[in-house]
Amino acid sequence: MADRLTPEETIKLLNLLEATLDAIPDGILALDLDRRIVAYNRQYLRMFDFTADQLRQGGIDWIIQALAPLIEGRDEVLSASAPIWSQPDHDSLDEMRFKDGRVYERIISPNRRGAQVLGLVASFRDISHAKQTEQALEQHRAFLEKAQEVAHIGSWVAEMDGSDRLGWSREAHRIFGLTATEFEGTHEAFFTRVHQSDRDAVRAASDAALEGTRPYDIEHRIVRPDGSVRWVHEKADIVRDDGGAPLRMIGTMQDVTERRLLEDQLRQSQKMEAIGRLAGGIAHDLNNALTAIAGYSELAIGQLAASHPARADVEEIRRGAERAGSVTRQLLAFSRKELLEPRLFDVNQTISALGRLLSRLLGADIEVRTELAPSVPPILGDPGQFEQAVINLAVNARDAMPHGGRLLLSTAVEDLDLVSARANMPMAPGRYIVLRVSDSGHGMTPDTLAHIFEPFFTTKEPGKGTGLGLSMVYGTLKQIGGFIFADSEVGRGTTFRLYFRPAAARQPDSPAAAAAPTEPDSEGRPTVLVVEDEAAVRNLVASTLRKEGYRLLLAGSAEEAIEIAAANPDGIDLLLTDAIMPGKSGLDLAQELVSRSPRLRVIVMSGYTQDTLSGLNDSVELLQKPFAPRELRQRIRVALDQAKENSRLR
Repeated sequence: MADRLTPEETIKLLNLLEATLDAIPDGILALDLDRRIVAYNRQYLRMFDFTADQLRQGGIDWIIQALAPLIEGRDEVLSASAPIWSQPDHDSLDEMRFKDGRVYERIISPNRRGAQVLGLVASFRDISHAKQTEQALEQHRAFLEKAQEVAHIGSWVAEMDGSDRLGWSREAHRIFGLTATEFEGTHEAFFTRVHQSDRDAVRAASDAALEGTRPYDIEHRIVRPDGSVRWVHEKADIVRDDGGAPLRMIGTMQDVTERRLLEDQLRQSQKMEAIGRLAGGIAHDLNNALTAIAGYSELAIGQLAASHPARADVEEIRRGAERAGSVTRQLLAFSRKELLEPRLFDVNQTISALGRLLSRLLGADIEVRTELAPSVPPILGDPGQFEQAVINLAVNARDAMPHGGRLLLSTAVEDLDLVSARANMPMAPGRYIVLRVSDSGHGMTPDTLAHIFEPFFTTKEPGKGTGLGLSMVYGTLKQIGGFIFADSEVGRGTTFRLYFRPAAARQPDSPAAAAAPTEPDSEGRPTVLVVEDEAAVRNLVASTLRKEGYRLLLAGSAEEAIEIAAANPDGIDLLLTDAIMPGKSGLDLAQELVSRSPRLRVIVMSGYTQDTLSGLNDSVELLQKPFAPRELRQRIRVALDQAKENSRLR
């Protein structure tokens, strides 16, 4: 122990250092190897709120006892201090956390004279503010990560110093379906996960942003490790040095897959709606021509003897017009303007019967199976159109299985929640009856799948398909408030999903039976005002009705008809008008003339249904185009007889 300093020498040495120690912002406490306090500075007293007398009288054991109740994790602090006395030649660094929030960093180092350890020196630094700042930053980081998670927006930083480093936030990893250890953290690692078809566009956008020609703002696809494809929207800004050179690129990415899906569905819906309006317009014009062709053919046949050489040709013309009429019905079905006869019917019974029919229709090399869910409620619709829609799907499936295969028709009742409904826009949440028609055929590409319900779209060779089958199915479903979707993959077949709302448990009111036709009224000559802008149809109607002895007033427009009606006050028994004409419509004309003559009977001619013609009411009858002369004569006669009966009752 001869090498140890005496207490007097130790005190003398500490006195020399006292001024320096008091200037240090850290608290200093010096001990000898016998655990005696040999020095301390004023900062130490202030930090722990001690007095010099307390240190002098109590010593280190008193200090430990005084601080123990104030420190969090007292036992851990004491256990961390224990090795200091057994190994006094090693530095010790730890933290002291006080219950009032203070945090002190404690460093204990040996006090040496040469190789000899004379004691220990402990320094205490108040790091409370630094810890609070660190905690605030950590809390802010946690808030930011949560906000990114809620908004599905990730952030990233790309270094432009040649290191190829790229850092992602936690949400960015989630968007890409990768953990932090699975992403290599480089630009090239990012590009390997960009969809192959979009890589050039993303690189070009990045280069343009670095060159300063345009901002980095792009939507592109990414491929997750499981093979699923997602859409992301990326925006970024460039941080540059004083010379304008890029230092780093800081950006955000947002998963916009759901939005893109909704936009695609909206565009598809708008496109189909536009095509539907076009189809309806085509059918309207075609119906006018077919009315004239079929009508004049019937009139000509009535003038030709059975042995006349031209009779067979005229009959073929009439049959051709009837076949063309089926095309207009398909167009009107697609545009939701065909006249249907809705009633309640059982889907399971219909599918069960169709299954037996399809087994014979599709051929022996195609296995037809049905899987029907129990207790499927009825739906309201036209069962004939429903059956035709299913047959069209089955025939389409047969064409996809030229070497045979399997066709499955299955029913189910499903409750769609909000998420499922959004994935099948424009469906609303609720209960649906679902019919699935699945085949094991060659399937379809995504591009083909996007067009299958468009009229006249077909992948078949010329002469082997009209492209109206699936469009008619689409229109039929729309008319009865149903929905249809298709899922397909090349080599793995196709499944059509048809959704229907369960019907209310009541039969719709049946239409009143049509009055039986009677012979023309022999008392006087009824006056009929015929308004039709298509000359061929107008002349056909005139030729047909003149033979029945009616007095005819002919007009080519609503404006002309109003002038004729003004010249014949109370002299018109029936108005026969086309619904849609240039200028004033036939519906507006009917409303104006009926307001003048409430007893006037009205028949409106149109290729559209009564539901789609706003302005029709119970007093206005609809004669659908194309029609035959015999049907026209019958409808005119019934309307006039009803008018006479109403007049008698008054």
